[in-house]
Amino acid sequence: MSTNKEFDIVVYGATGFTGRLVAEYLATQYPNDKSLKWAMAGRSAAKLAQVRDEIGVPETIPLVVADVQDPTSIQAMVNRTKLMLTTVGPYQIYGSELIAMCAKSGVDYVDLCGEPVWMSEMIPTHEKAAQQSGARIVFSCGFDSIPSDMGVYHLQKLAKQQFGKVMPTVRCRVRKMKGTFSGGTSASFKETIAAAKKDPLKMKALLNPFSLTPEYQGVNQPFGNRPFFEADLNSWVAPFVMAVINTRNVQRSNFLLGKAYGEDFIYDEMFMTGPGEKGEAIANSMTNDKSMGGEKGPKPGEGPNKEERESGFYDLLYIGSDSDGNEIKISVKGDKDPGYGSTSKLIAEAAICLVKDTTKTKGGIWTTAPAMGDNLIKRLENNAGITFTQE
Repeated sequence: MSTNKEFDIVVYGATGFTGRLVAEYLATQYPNDKSLKWAMAGRSAAKLAQVRDEIGVPETIPLVVADVQDPTSIQAMVNRTKLMLTTVGPYQIYGSELIAMCAKSGVDYVDLCGEPVWMSEMIPTHEKAAQQSGARIVFSCGFDSIPSDMGVYHLQKLAKQQFGKVMPTVRCRVRKMKGTFSGGTSASFKETIAAAKKDPLKMKALLNPFSLTPEYQGVNQPFGNRPFFEADLNSWVAPFVMAVINTRNVQRSNFLLGKAYGEDFIYDEMFMTGPGEKGEAIANSMTNDKSMGGEKGPKPGEGPNKEERESGFYDLLYIGSDSDGNEIKISVKGDKDPGYGSTSKLIAEAAICLVKDTTKTKGGIWTTAPAMGDNLIKRLENNAGITFTQE
């Protein structure tokens, strides 16, 4: 891991919609923390200064000019910091060179990636370099996939305390959610689908629940592509669009934790729509909704206004069970809309956690649970409006 750098964290993409929210969060949540040295980075010095003034970030926060089209400027940016926090996606278009530089240079890295095919390519390409340099590379540090990854991690910890063993089956059920997915998420989704349609190997990786564990293939997993009624919850459930990335990251965490959840671990995610004919109708409608890949959603750089972000929330239920009839439930709740308000806080706290609280984590390509564990849960509960509660 890198030391003696000018910055702890550089927020790359700080003039974009989510990047500026990250910068705003750091400025407001840690205004007097002299031990946290961070900077805003983007393509234009003028635009960076304009955004800095608009969101109320002090002029003492440095500005770093770096353009993905100019690799020399990217390497110069990487050389100045302990950790790169990047919101510049789709990552399969703009992220590969930055990953390579961080892995080689021993610089930590966090992003908001929800692109499992690209991630499955980056892991074997750069893991050895990251291990050798000490760089800790952590994908998916936003709504995808911190709530799911840390939710399962926390549930299994409680299960071991209460039952003396982990739960081989865990279900995530989205009980309530208000907010929109980000324009970056939509763009990444479309790029991923387009790439998979052109390349059979990419399509195979997209459909493989163990695409992020190339050394390990676990047991068959639920596909989660059609609605059904769950009697124990008295609710219809529909496919959850973020399951494609969240389930892959949870399975990678199990692998990186030495298969701590078991070699027979099964995990899936669905969206609860309620009982009866109404619940069934909503479930069917959600299943047929193609807006994520459409043209009507938010574009990269666009998003909801502050009131909409502030009024958003999510409530995720995690249910662990075993063949003996044991069951444990926890909820993970966030106090802002998932795609922007909560995501910007999640990645900011993950970055701080990595450079401040988990310095003993070795170099490599990680997920949040094995990289940061309880330290991240503590930060999220103390600072980011996230709760982990047993029910």
